[in-house]
Amino acid sequence: MALQLVQVNFKARDDSAVGRFWGEALDWGVSSAEPGATSVKPVGFTWSDPAGICVDVIAVPDPETVKYRVHIELATNSAAHHAELVARLKELGATPAEMGRDDLPWTALADPEGNVFCVLEPREIYRDTGPIAAVVVDCADPRAMARFWEEAMDWTPHEMTDDRALLRSAKGVGPYLEFLRTPHLKDMRHRAHLDVVPSLGDDQAAEVARLEALGARLADVGRSDFPWKILTDPEGNEFCVLRPA
Repeated sequence: MALQLVQVNFKARDDSAVGRFWGEALDWGVSSAEPGATSVKPVGFTWSDPAGICVDVIAVPDPETVKYRVHIELATNSAAHHAELVARLKELGATPAEMGRDDLPWTALADPEGNVFCVLEPREIYRDTGPIAAVVVDCADPRAMARFWEEAMDWTPHEMTDDRALLRSAKGVGPYLEFLRTPHLKDMRHRAHLDVVPSLGDDQAAEVARLEALGARLADVGRSDFPWKILTDPEGNEFCVLRPA
């Protein structure tokens, strides 16, 4: 039994507009199976493919304007590519994001509704990840968070320190999941979260029970009739367990 990380879920007032931005930013397909939900996926993507992590945008009346614990980092392969990508993203509607300092080697931007993301300088470790280099989760204890998600998804650790931990699919493909030690975290709801799905043939309820045994908790969201299950990880970050595709 194992889970697959399939998408990062953003909240937005206008899911279609934000979905179009990310579709053009990543050069991926954009689709909407129902009003208020826009999916951005690589062409030909299947949920059992560990090489891809998609973007799902969900419309809500008033997204929280808070510092986000989850963000996406985009890969580049040269200094020229970095400059070209940043310029193109700004043309699509991205705006500079305030990071508190201007000497960072990466570029922090925000999508049209303020979801912060980074365009990284070329790094060898991310040369084969695809357009998304990493999904980053701010946390208090990277080691503990990595241990939880390693057991939850059977991903492989690639770095483990007090300040930073990296996981990647055991198949050695796709983006990394990074846990970054961040001081002064607050207990609040967040605009972005992770969605995972059980392997084909596995049972959603059994996976939820396994996650609870690892330290996850069912989230109280006021209703229980969703086809997905909403949990929190050991540091209180919400994530969803979807039904097997």
